[in-house]
Amino acid sequence: MAQMEKSSADDAGTETDAATGAAGDDWEAERMQLRSDLGSRMKAMRQACGFTLEAAAQRTGLALSTIHKIENGRVSPSYENLVRIARAYDIGMERLFSSDHEAHQTTRMTVTKAGEGRKVRSKNFEYEVLCNALAEKKIIPLVTRVEKRAPLKPEELESHDGEETLYVLSGRIELVVEHYQPVTLGPGDCAYFDSTLKHGLRALDDEEARIFWACTYIDVDK
Repeated sequence: MAQMEKSSADDAGTETDAATGAAGDDWEAERMQLRSDLGSRMKAMRQACGFTLEAAAQRTGLALSTIHKIENGRVSPSYENLVRIARAYDIGMERLFSSDHEAHQTTRMTVTKAGEGRKVRSKNFEYEVLCNALAEKKIIPLVTRVEKRAPLKPEELESHDGEETLYVLSGRIELVVEHYQPVTLGPGDCAYFDSTLKHGLRALDDEEARIFWACTYIDVDK
């Protein structure tokens, strides 16, 4: 009987491992597809603007090799790099996430149902871009899953024009903004900061950390 129970337990463990492995394979395939789709749209946008890779690199301030790797789905761009590229191409950032925007929209209101946002994967974050159907927005709303990693080094912090606010939905995160002490935020906590200051986020625990994150894409006074 004991041998039978052990065998059953081993079988259950094997099935669990197989299910976990399959889920991991599915996510890896989805991640690669998201990266490829984003790269293809970014290449199409660059070519529509009439920019060579060299011109795009000069306008964005990014290395030519970085743009080439993004367009070919070999790396995932950070949010800051997405902002740089969209501004350099003089387009709304939502056009990098979807190619089906009308050239001239008349609507100024849109709704995203739960879980239906456009997903974008970067190195340390998974973004769900909300209300993506509305072009030329002044605020980019995101639900973001923040990954756990080691304490942030100064060279890992990034900056860009604009302002940001975030609200923690689950888990604990550490927000690092230059000139200020790192702050730990939990569910219900909110922060607002100047995006031109170098900044970064990381999850502190194994528990999933999710935030609502809103960033101004252009100066609101323009």
